[in-house]
Amino acid sequence: MPDKQESALNAAAHWQVEAARYALLRRLAFAMRHHMVVHLQPIGMITEVMERRLQSPAPDLAQVHESMTRINGFSRAAVQSCLDVVSWLAPEDGAMVAFDAGVGECLALLRSSFNFRGFTLKDEVGHLSVPVPRAGVRNVLPGCLLALTDRAGSPADLALSAQAGAGEVELVVEVRPGQGSAGFAGEPPYRLLEWREVEALARADGVGLERAGERVQLRFPGA
Repeated sequence: MPDKQESALNAAAHWQVEAARYALLRRLAFAMRHHMVVHLQPIGMITEVMERRLQSPAPDLAQVHESMTRINGFSRAAVQSCLDVVSWLAPEDGAMVAFDAGVGECLALLRSSFNFRGFTLKDEVGHLSVPVPRAGVRNVLPGCLLALTDRAGSPADLALSAQAGAGEVELVVEVRPGQGSAGFAGEPPYRLLEWREVEALARADGVGLERAGERVQLRFPGA
């Protein structure tokens, strides 16, 4: 009987994590879509300009060549953006990332949508290149930021600071009063993230997590 109870508890914990990951990805979907198309929009504009130039009696081939070079550059960036998004959906097992770079890519993905809602992300991490598991940063940090702002008033700042310790990196996230616009509600989110779901994600990825009001401390295992 104890073995069956333990198995049932493990299964429930597993599905809680899976549900939390699904909810997180649904919340990130809008930001991911923007991340993928941001490099595609200029291609259409450049193509229209190039088409008009080619219709002239004596098109300037140097300008056409310059436009093609720019299109090529945006195309490469768009492909890389799509590959980046795929790696969020299907993370590579054991993949590591420099801590400051991992935090930076999370904030780059979320910054526009948070600004729209009246929240300013302040990266005060600085240069901290300790390798940490990429999946842990991508799951727990965005989940933490979303759960905090789901119930915080705007305008507000979310300040992130960090320091390296013995075999780990400690990240502190603080919600502070901000200035400027309160932002816009926009489309209702898929659903609010519960703090217990963030805790489940942290346990699954081996990330320490402590919360005291509007201050959260995360401890990522370092390599």
